[in-house]
Amino acid sequence: MGAGEPVVRRREAARVLLLDSADRLLLFHGFDPAEPARTWWFTPGGGLEPGEDSRAAARRELAEETGLTGIELGPVVAVDLALFPYDGERYEQRQSFHLARIRRAGPEPDSSGSERQERAQLREARWWTLAELRGTTEQVYPVRLAELLELLLEQGSPVDPVRL
Repeated sequence: MGAGEPVVRRREAARVLLLDSADRLLLFHGFDPAEPARTWWFTPGGGLEPGEDSRAAARRELAEETGLTGIELGPVVAVDLALFPYDGERYEQRQSFHLARIRRAGPEPDSSGSERQERAQLREARWWTLAELRGTTEQVYPVRLAELLELLLEQGSPVDPVRL
């Protein structure tokens, strides 16, 4: 790496596509502390801790960010390599997306289990329909999330994870 080239932080992450009984998807609205005007919607989840696998990380992150425990995680339905700036740094994040469902209308998430810094960078949580995802002009990550949700709702979990 030459002088002046930005350092890229590499990490593994587990994310959760959490659907409620009305097939609505939970997304969080966050922002970049280095650029507060830059906002986006994203799924619950986060980085793997040392010795943790994707399923354990997804379960832990879901509990921390939503207060929901005992949720049965389905298979990894998608994988992604995300390259993005955040808080003045560059990241390369390999992500696995687990499918999970709850059998009731989407509850208000309780993020009190998240770190204070994480909570401070969230503006809101919202349950989205497929139509709302397709129609939004706001930034949503991963970019192909609406396409993935449509596939999952129409065909169920794929045999092999979809590459986003």
